[in-house]
Amino acid sequence: MPLAISGLYISLTAILAVALTYRVIKLRRIHKIGIGSAGNEALTLAQRVHGNLLENAPIVLLLLIVAEMNGTSAALLHIFGTAWIVARLMHAIGLTQGQGGYHFGRFWGVLTTWAVTLGLVVTNLIAYVANL
Repeated sequence: MPLAISGLYISLTAILAVALTYRVIKLRRIHKIGIGSAGNEALTLAQRVHGNLLENAPIVLLLLIVAEMNGTSAALLHIFGTAWIVARLMHAIGLTQGQGGYHFGRFWGVLTTWAVTLGLVVTNLIAYVANL
């Protein structure tokens, strides 16, 4: 079974991960910091933005794959995938602009990430019960 829809959102997530990695590397080069953050607040923040994506991506993307394998409609998969990408962009922008404090993008990015995660959980649990 092809997993084209999941593959799309995994690929978009990977592009975002590379962009956030680049930000960390760029700051490391500018400030000549090889490991850690050496107390540099901009680098610490960039590391957290990147880390937060990597903490959330595995479970959401696995849930998306399972949902696609369970035959979830393409429309619903695209809703979840689009919401996921928008949420992660909002979070990255919001955490950066809010410098670790409250920001609209960070707040709604987190809530949307949780909604996508829980929506995929419910979708997969329904598929499980339907196949009993």
